[in-house]
Amino acid sequence: MSLAEKLEAIREGAKERIPERFREKMDRATEELRDSGITDRALKVGDHMPSFSLPNVAGESVRSEDLLRPEGLVITFYRGIW
Repeated sequence: MSLAEKLEAIREGAKERIPERFREKMDRATEELRDSGITDRALKVGDHMPSFSLPNVAGESVRSEDLLRPEGLVITFYRGIW
């Protein structure tokens, strides 16, 4: 199964798990982000991500360069609750 197919399955499953009023709010927020032009400024496939540093759970600064390995670095973002 391709990533696109997996994401579509997640979207379809969300229709059953997430109440409609919350999905509507999420859809509005997503549309507002798209309308803001943020996707035009987002990194595209093949772009290099700029270096960054963030605090870890202990409050210590961790630099992306220190985590980068030859096989790459996977970054995930958790937006929080809606």
